[in-house]
Amino acid sequence: MNQPLTPSTLALALAAAFPTTPAFAQVTELDPVVVTAERVRQNSFDAPAAITAIGREVIDNGGMQVNLSEALNRVPGISVLNRQNYAQDLQLSIRGFGSRSTFGIRGVRLIVDGIPATMPDGQGQASTIALGSAQRIEVLRGPLAQLYGNAAGGVVQVFSGTDATVPTLSAGIAFGPWEQNRELLRFGHNGERDSVVIDAMRYATNGWRDFSAAQRTQFNAKWERQIDPASTISVVANSFDQPLSKDPAGLTRADWEANPRQVAATVKAQDAGKVVNQQQIGSVYERRLSDATTLNARVYFGNRNLFNKLSVPPTAPAQTSVTGAGGIVDFARSYMGLGAQLAHVVKLDGERALRLTGGLEHDRSEEDRQGYLNNAGVQGALKRDELNTVRSTDVYAQAAYDILASLTATAGVRSSQVKFRSADRFIVPNTANGDDSGGVDYSATNPVIGLTFHATPDLHLYANAGRGFETPTFTELSYRAGGLSGMNTDLKASKSRHAEIGAKWKFAAGHRIDAALFDITTRDEIVTDTNSGGRTTFKNAGRTSRRGAEFMYTGQLAESLRATLSLTSLRARFDEAFVSGSGATAVNIPAGNRLPGTPERSAFAELAWAPKAAWGGFNAGIELVHTGKLYVNDANSDAAPAATVLNLRTGFAQKFGDWTLSQLLRVDNATDKTYAGSVIVNDGNGRFFESALPRNWMIAFTAKHEFR
Repeated sequence: MNQPLTPSTLALALAAAFPTTPAFAQVTELDPVVVTAERVRQNSFDAPAAITAIGREVIDNGGMQVNLSEALNRVPGISVLNRQNYAQDLQLSIRGFGSRSTFGIRGVRLIVDGIPATMPDGQGQASTIALGSAQRIEVLRGPLAQLYGNAAGGVVQVFSGTDATVPTLSAGIAFGPWEQNRELLRFGHNGERDSVVIDAMRYATNGWRDFSAAQRTQFNAKWERQIDPASTISVVANSFDQPLSKDPAGLTRADWEANPRQVAATVKAQDAGKVVNQQQIGSVYERRLSDATTLNARVYFGNRNLFNKLSVPPTAPAQTSVTGAGGIVDFARSYMGLGAQLAHVVKLDGERALRLTGGLEHDRSEEDRQGYLNNAGVQGALKRDELNTVRSTDVYAQAAYDILASLTATAGVRSSQVKFRSADRFIVPNTANGDDSGGVDYSATNPVIGLTFHATPDLHLYANAGRGFETPTFTELSYRAGGLSGMNTDLKASKSRHAEIGAKWKFAAGHRIDAALFDITTRDEIVTDTNSGGRTTFKNAGRTSRRGAEFMYTGQLAESLRATLSLTSLRARFDEAFVSGSGATAVNIPAGNRLPGTPERSAFAELAWAPKAAWGGFNAGIELVHTGKLYVNDANSDAAPAATVLNLRTGFAQKFGDWTLSQLLRVDNATDKTYAGSVIVNDGNGRFFESALPRNWMIAFTAKHEFR
């Protein structure tokens, strides 16, 4: 079972961390600069939307710096569920968008250093984000996110960077139970004209669950140069290699309750798992054309290779049928994109201004995909061979007009076109597997309007409304119901209407509250139709609704004590009945059922203590994380129960001349609660439940040297 923190291990950590020199108390940053809301730099308190920024301190204290869930669990409106399965990535959703995903990220746009980490079809990967060099993470919720295009139920944007004013080299190790280990090497320097951050990380684990070992190596480098007083250019290069990631899959309720560490026999028999690697390079250029006008342009290229052995039994239709795609997925994907944006400010009388932003973006992905039989983990005969291409072209414009010095109107519009094409190269004459080449196009024009009222310097109110849309991904278009081959061209894009009102209030020095109410209606929601034998088809349901409230408080209770509290309430429902499946497997889904995978309540609370210098760098924190009940399917036939988890941490720091040594000890799930950390939505085998870790710990040691 779990490996508890022993007294000897704790004593060793404390001895290594014995404080020897003073450190400074930490202060809450209430108003970080953000760029996601209006695509220009602005104080987060002034941003006319629900937006939260997470800084480097939170990332450092969150854990191994491997998963986004370590840092984002404190953000209201977002659910980041760690599957404890490195073959399937996190389950990330914002205001209920993205919850249907069984792997990868859907319904949420991911952007890293100005470059999309979401493909043109709306599917993204959070695992490739290098947290070791992340300086800030921004999470945008609400209507303004729709100005980021297809599948923008929300936006998560990551910025690499460093605060080091002299060349600084850091090396760190971390380890924990189940043979977890992480090595990290980081270099950073903010010079007069050049800023550089380089980060390399290796992580490995045998996994708490049986058959869940994983290894990954990441490299991320960003160089930014000020060419002249009016222009800068940045180049970002990164690499991700995951040569091992076993897939333990989910468990039925009976199996999960009997032994949450086990895996289904077919998972081992088929040697389910994934090998993936990705390389990417991109550049962002910014030039101030005048005091009022700024040009921003980006270009990027990348490739991703995946070899994925599924747990599909040899007798399943996906392997035996002439139209089946087999039990192994093998693809090589190349992708690229470019974009340009122009921002202009028109000064009006007094403190009023008109801020205009417009741009265009084009992104393209080409995927050479094959499917093979999976014969007990051995690659068999070819079952699928196709070339898939998706292109998206978007044009957007946004304006913010100060009606009064205290009242600003915002309006924007984005026109999007997404084109899917598939060229079939696996054709079996005189069978049902003919030429399945085809394509489908989607387009939408989505407007956004809003008002922001600065009632006082310490109280800002806002209201926004807009439209959005989400296309199916290529994976969701791949199959048609009834065992038919070819693209499911009947599948429509879902369309949504968003409205929110919010307030930001600094009611005392060092204390801030952010609150928002939102109402979202969606038609043609994309849902699972059939799921059996390793083959999933999708259809459009009727109308759905997502209504809820978000609250976040951050405050400095004393010089050395700060608090964070975030609460989310989400009511996500099917508003119209529909039928899932057909024939003997048809299931009536009544109106009023909850959208699966969406917790109705979530909460995060933290007290962080950083005593004054006499304590020599000691700091500590206590966290409570609550996740509400998670329904497992559209029929709401079962649910993972709600869970509240207690996490503890303590850190130390010592400074010796140009050297700084620091240590971090975390104990997560300190009460050793047994719960399901996530669910596999609409799993056809009833293996919905993914076990969370029991009590577990990690110790991290970091040495930093400043070259003066």
